[in-house]
Amino acid sequence: MNKNIPMKKLIISIANENHYCYATEICEVISDSAKIRGTGIAKRTPEYIATKMKNKNAVIALYNGKFAGFCYIEVWSHGKYVAHSGLTVHPDFRNKGLAKKIKEFTFKYSLKKYPRAKVFGITTGLAVMKINSDLGYKPVTFSELTRDSKFWKGCKTCANYNILVKKDYNMCLCTGMLYNPESKEKKKEKWFDKKVLKRLKKVKQTMLYQLCIGDFKIKWY
Repeated sequence: MNKNIPMKKLIISIANENHYCYATEICEVISDSAKIRGTGIAKRTPEYIATKMKNKNAVIALYNGKFAGFCYIEVWSHGKYVAHSGLTVHPDFRNKGLAKKIKEFTFKYSLKKYPRAKVFGITTGLAVMKINSDLGYKPVTFSELTRDSKFWKGCKTCANYNILVKKDYNMCLCTGMLYNPESKEKKKEKWFDKKVLKRLKKVKQTMLYQLCIGDFKIKWY
């Protein structure tokens, strides 16, 4: 693929039934990306992705009919929360800022379709944290996220699920982030610091190692 792909030719739109043909490839790219990063991921089937497309709860990016990127929306706690999942970019289109464009498109679409819902996410990726921060998300404890059991059951296929269970669904290697549309704060707080987030990731990786050799106590300051 040409490295000088003009971004203006990349079309980002709300996915529908006409995009079912990309479902299998989307699942493969999501899975491969997680393996490369060495992070856990909640696996999804092509049928699940197709359902999201049918319900107009997915966003897709195409370049001359070729799959370039994807993200889908999940609704929890009877519409009180929505989450963006499966954000991925095909290897041929990475390092061009496409992930951020897809995330921004999905975020704005979510606010329009679910105006009263809090938008949240859990992630291990620093790049996703930075994007979320720019959109107004803030890091929060898992207790501030949806308590819908179906959401947490979706983590069962993640390699780090045992950590989540051992910590009683209150902590894992992922970082919880939340955007509250009803917040009275008019100015976005620029909290993101790449060095701090890298340190947090290292701490959580240490936790994973400790959990593999036995339970331990940890203090949070």
